[in-house]
Amino acid sequence: MQFLGRHVLAEVYGCRFEVLNDVHMVEDIMVNAALEAGAEVREFVFHKFSPQGVSGVVVISESHLAIHTWPELGYAAVDVFTCGETVNPWDACNYLSEHFGAEYVNASEVQRGVMNRQDERQVVNI
Repeated sequence: MQFLGRHVLAEVYGCRFEVLNDVHMVEDIMVNAALEAGAEVREFVFHKFSPQGVSGVVVISESHLAIHTWPELGYAAVDVFTCGETVNPWDACNYLSEHFGAEYVNASEVQRGVMNRQDERQVVNI
């Protein structure tokens, strides 16, 4: 089996409120996490909610990083999706968890675009 990409889904707990609620800090950490992983940043957009919370995405040549924060809970939901073999999504996940001041991270990796050479043309309708 071959696959097209690696998608890390991270539940990040115990983060600092002041970081998760600051759109500029979240943006900076997410962009730098992408760079730390060796990705090529193309674009990014982040939004600050009222009274709290930040959502955003960093588009990279290799796919994307996305985040949604709940500062009042010290929680962030993070996706790091990379394609190819040169960018490690775990490097980005570890970087942002450290810079958010996370106490605990529950993360898993999903292989995206799994290709079975014997059955590449199979289509499944759900």
